[in-house]
Amino acid sequence: MSQRIVENNQKRTLPPQEEPKGSLRENLPTMYDLPSEEVGESGLPDEFHVFQSQLLRETFQPLNYSADEVFIGTDINLYFDENHTRWYRRPDWFASVGVPRLYDRKDLRLSYVVWQEQVNPLIVVELLSPSTEKEDLGQVTKDDKEIPTKWDVYEKILRVPFYFTYDHLTQQIHAFRLEGDVYASFLANDETRFLIPNVGLYLGLWQGCYQNINETWLRWFDGQGIVIPTPLEKEAQEKERERAEKEHERAEKEALADKLATLNAKLIAMGIDPNNL
Repeated sequence: MSQRIVENNQKRTLPPQEEPKGSLRENLPTMYDLPSEEVGESGLPDEFHVFQSQLLRETFQPLNYSADEVFIGTDINLYFDENHTRWYRRPDWFASVGVPRLYDRKDLRLSYVVWQEQVNPLIVVELLSPSTEKEDLGQVTKDDKEIPTKWDVYEKILRVPFYFTYDHLTQQIHAFRLEGDVYASFLANDETRFLIPNVGLYLGLWQGCYQNINETWLRWFDGQGIVIPTPLEKEAQEKERERAEKEHERAEKEALADKLATLNAKLIAMGIDPNNL
């Protein structure tokens, strides 16, 4: 049963918004004007953030969307308000489906600008750290720039259907889905995998070796609960399949040779020269 998340600041109002004039695409800043890199901005991801985001990227393979219809953002600015075009949040990881992989089908993205894309993220994942934990979990009302918090952006403005946080030090997942106008927890005590029905995949914990590091990772599973392999894992699986096939062929040849040798021995014992047959 879902447990609703009740925040003390739930009734606060966001800053007043102005109606945009004219075409959003023509009159507002574009992805080229709103890059992800800000001079002097601190807080580069730690090593776990880099590897974990990479693993999520490599294993997010929806069955109902082609690779050309999926965009995955990792530590890239997400611009969310056409009335405040310099406002952004930077999720550790997010995915949008039904959107071209390349911006205007030709360019790598410098940022993700929702009024240009016209598609909001389907899922956002934040990897907790001491400096961001309270905001990631909706326990901060505002920051010093008066920009809406991550929680407000994901829940109230973009209405992202699925929002996850993961603390790799405690191996704890917080899983939220949008129910009505608010996020509700859908984390059961015994659950370690969570179905995202829109793409037919599960997101969950996996204990294993990635980048030669044994860790409890967050990764994607297919509809049967089987881990989706990374490109390197696929390559290793293919090599193992080829090795097994060659071993099977060798074993069959040896078995056939043994049968032939046994038959020849019987023929010789009967006084028959096998070479004359």
